[in-house]
Amino acid sequence: MNKSNLSKIIISGTGCALADLIYNRVSFASPEFQKYTSKQTGDGGLSPGKLVFTEELEKFSGKPYPEILSELVGNRQPDKMNVGGPSLVSVIHTAQMLEGENVEVKFFGTGGNDEYTEQIFRMVRQTSLEISNYRRSELKPTPTTDVFSDPDYDNGHGERTFVNNIGAAWDFTPEKLGDEFFDSHIQCFGGTALVPHLHDNLTRLLKRSKQKDSITVVNTVFDFRNQKSNPGKPWPLLDSFEDYRFIDVLIMDCEEAMKISGTASIDEAARFFASTPVSFFIITNGANQLYAKSNGSLFEKTEILQFPVSKMIAAEIKAKPELRGDTTGCGDNFAGGIISSLAIQLKNTAKGTFNLTEAISLGISSGGFCCFTVGGTYPEPFPGEKKQRIQAIQEDYKKQLINNH
Repeated sequence: MNKSNLSKIIISGTGCALADLIYNRVSFASPEFQKYTSKQTGDGGLSPGKLVFTEELEKFSGKPYPEILSELVGNRQPDKMNVGGPSLVSVIHTAQMLEGENVEVKFFGTGGNDEYTEQIFRMVRQTSLEISNYRRSELKPTPTTDVFSDPDYDNGHGERTFVNNIGAAWDFTPEKLGDEFFDSHIQCFGGTALVPHLHDNLTRLLKRSKQKDSITVVNTVFDFRNQKSNPGKPWPLLDSFEDYRFIDVLIMDCEEAMKISGTASIDEAARFFASTPVSFFIITNGANQLYAKSNGSLFEKTEILQFPVSKMIAAEIKAKPELRGDTTGCGDNFAGGIISSLAIQLKNTAKGTFNLTEAISLGISSGGFCCFTVGGTYPEPFPGEKKQRIQAIQEDYKKQLINNH
């Protein structure tokens, strides 16, 4: 296939967008947290790294959520309110990373009829993300996630627990995307498990994207709805095994990959996705190595590969613990880094020869940079500042890979 030589790239993103209300330094080992910890999968209790819906936690505990929140954090306000959601955060990061390139990044979604959406709009308008299709529901509240962050969990690597209120996301249907969403070169579906009508129609949406020969990106999120309805069974992502051919880039964390594939380890999950017709998949695993494989239709063909995290990031946080933010949004920024690389490579490279290491190094550098901030969305002091800092991390990471060999 010839190089695309596109003068302007358009990226459309849809899926989970919400207000992250971040409570830092909540100890998962504390008696208050342990009291609400899940006893078995899908029971509605809190669990490190996982998400639960407000109403399910209330059923699990027999208490109204405000009372539970008060026990967990006292009467303190969130340490930070930030723009959140696997779709919105990833495309904001994409817009920041493509500063100065001839690329337009758009978001399609629904906010609520309250002050949280006002705050989100104010923050997003400080970026170059195009949000004319990010509209308000007149009836339902802004989707929110209370993020409880324990930076000391997992030997200091940190972890979060999420309590989500779907809110206005219940109202967002595939029809609300409209034709404009599909008139783009790259179409991204992020965290659709928290936007039920999109998630239940994901196969149909991906098929439509491929009719336009667009590049499709799916980055997943913990699917509590399906975990609750069918505990112990694989989470349904697509209508059939063959439908994986409609996904060009599939990004999951270890837990999500195992749950979707119905496997018990990251190695088994990687083998499962390698057997599907998905073009390219990545399974992240916190501070451990990630897994990736390409079938050759977009990126160069590979076997299952493993990539380490950035030593530079780990060393800097260890040497200067005061710089550590939290891990909220690391995965979403990772996805944004991958999407950014897709756009750059689509401009200059033929499909089937995209450079996998280039994309993953930008993803890892983007996710690593997020460890220095509280929350997933980084307000830049000036356009291009984040891009400069992440490019420096990426260059160091590429040297790390060369030295590893």
